[in-house]
Amino acid sequence: MRRDRAPPRKRFGQHFLHDPAVIDRIVAAIAPVEGEALVEIGPGRGALTRRLLASACATLDAIEIDRDLAAGLREEYGADPRLTLHEADALRVDFSALARRRGQPLRIVGNLPYNISTPLLFHLLQSVADLRDLHVMLQREVIARMAAQPGDEAYGRLTVMLSPWVRVERLFDVGPGAFHPPPQVWSAVARLTVRPAPAFQVHPAFRAVVAAAFAHRRKTLRNALRGLATSQQIESCGIDPGARPETVAPALFNAIAGTLQLPSGPD
Repeated sequence: MRRDRAPPRKRFGQHFLHDPAVIDRIVAAIAPVEGEALVEIGPGRGALTRRLLASACATLDAIEIDRDLAAGLREEYGADPRLTLHEADALRVDFSALARRRGQPLRIVGNLPYNISTPLLFHLLQSVADLRDLHVMLQREVIARMAAQPGDEAYGRLTVMLSPWVRVERLFDVGPGAFHPPPQVWSAVARLTVRPAPAFQVHPAFRAVVAAAFAHRRKTLRNALRGLATSQQIESCGIDPGARPETVAPALFNAIAGTLQLPSGPD
């Protein structure tokens, strides 16, 4: 098949999953059932695609940026009417529009490129109301940040920005040997379950406060938010201005945002 002949492209951060045991664990974690709308980001050579199409899913939308890999997937799986192959950059896909076409929330699956993992997660959050869950494989350190709790070394901006919208569960680690070519780092798989309602009503300034707080993570909140929030505003939320950002719960960053007088904007 053409997809098997296509060499990995560094510019796309390609590492193709091939370990059957790991694929089995991913499919078991997803547990697709009849009638669901699945979306696979970065199907690559189709190892996971094959297993997803073996389920009773209603539709599978596969998003592949590499035209050679897309051609190979089309050649092998194009006869299955449930598969729609999108030769596109996932960062530019309108997932809400796709959910409307499918008539239901989407279940996202993907071995995500490490070089765009955080921007892609933030892009998916823009359509969070139209998603049911996400099962993603990323660099192990990124999964640790996503699942961290206040006070953990890995706790940071990504943790806080995900927390209103999804519950993150770290499932299992994956060694370099499960891929071709093997990456120089370990990977991990996580489940992100979309909350029925946000954990708190997100203030328009939430993103700005979180970004400022973690821009220099060793600073205290008083210093990190200088020019944005005063010590008095921080104290009014029940927070010690001398605390470090990695000890502060997500809802408290939102409380600080609520004390600011900033123009409304996208959260």
